[in-house]
Amino acid sequence: MIPSSGSGRRGASRLVRFGLPGAVALLVLAATIAVIMGSRPAAAARHRSGGAGWVTSWSASPQAAAPGTPAAGGLDDQTVRDIIFTSVGGDLVRLQLTNAFGTSPLRVGRVTVAVAGPGAEEVPGTIHPVTFGGSASFRVPAGARLLSDPVAMRVRPLQDLAVSIYLPGRSGAATLHAYARQVNWVSGPGDHTADQDGGAFITPIPSWYYLSGLIVRSPGAHGTVVALGDSITDGAGSPADANARWPNDLARRLDALGGPALSVADAGIAGNRVLAGAWCCGISAEARFWRDALDQPGVRDIIVLEGINDIGASARAGTVISAARIIAGYRQLIARAHARGVKIFGATLLPFKGAWYYTAAGEATREAVNAWIRASGAFDGVIDFDAAIRDPADPLMMNPAYDSGDHLHPNAAGYQAMADVIDLQMLRK
Repeated sequence: MIPSSGSGRRGASRLVRFGLPGAVALLVLAATIAVIMGSRPAAAARHRSGGAGWVTSWSASPQAAAPGTPAAGGLDDQTVRDIIFTSVGGDLVRLQLTNAFGTSPLRVGRVTVAVAGPGAEEVPGTIHPVTFGGSASFRVPAGARLLSDPVAMRVRPLQDLAVSIYLPGRSGAATLHAYARQVNWVSGPGDHTADQDGGAFITPIPSWYYLSGLIVRSPGAHGTVVALGDSITDGAGSPADANARWPNDLARRLDALGGPALSVADAGIAGNRVLAGAWCCGISAEARFWRDALDQPGVRDIIVLEGINDIGASARAGTVISAARIIAGYRQLIARAHARGVKIFGATLLPFKGAWYYTAAGEATREAVNAWIRASGAFDGVIDFDAAIRDPADPLMMNPAYDSGDHLHPNAAGYQAMADVIDLQMLRK
């Protein structure tokens, strides 16, 4: 059970630190209550979302709870309130709940969605009940994810929503997204899904629990852009509650264009690698590519920014991985995207001299990987984040104006610079 806090409800300084969750199994794609997902993920996504016009407005890649953390104990007769940020708006919404890493069915008593207010509060008159297969209460099988029935709720682009999920019994270890860069909330005992006031939500948490997607029907939307990455895509180094990750900044740029919209789904996981999973950092990009990228409703573009952790982690282990192995992983992702008719863009790896796992040998691998991304023509296009972020005085280092301080993760200005260098017409055409 997540312990209750006797302190006030606001402030990032009170965040409960759960640690990095482990990745212990591949996600088993499973049925929604109403529709069983087939073996073709995009077709299944279109079918379960009701056809054209459905896109992923927000997403969070699921992870397992790390042993010994409060998240591993789960919830017991408590309500979690997840705060999420839309990339596009629409007139119908559907929620995707996940029990991907649960070992037993997850019993859910009630779910609501509302426009978020300050802290854990909700905007008056905006609370909407959410059903799954026509039922307010249901179970999510172990290893599964469920998609809700459509909810008649008009949401705006770039809007904060609050999703409240009541767990009436012991939930077991939580499936979550560890580092949300967003203060979320857990209540004291009871069902508080219909509470407009946030008074019952007494424990702030740094993770999104049980929620992996917001899908909207947006007649003006032409598809979903998936940002597949690691902690840099997850927004590490950006302020909490600011929605200052580079995928958020990309969504703002796309929204400002007007006309046909593209939604942006953030599929970053801190510490993630192309080739190998780790207890801390989720299953590998290769292993989760189907679940987190190709299976997103409306997917048409994928941006890949992964590989720096393959380099850094291998250096710490004593033998730096070769560029050829990372490139082979990229080729796998490219082939799978192209087989589905999806465009995939390669992003160059950011400079990391001065970071805790930097080595000269690792730098040589990074430069070789970036040279291949730029020159091979294997991707459908190139996004040169390296050129946008590096220090003109020392190209092996991040520009100090963009450095969060650890020489690995950009700050908010750096993430904006990354979003600004993306050719929007390349994504839209």
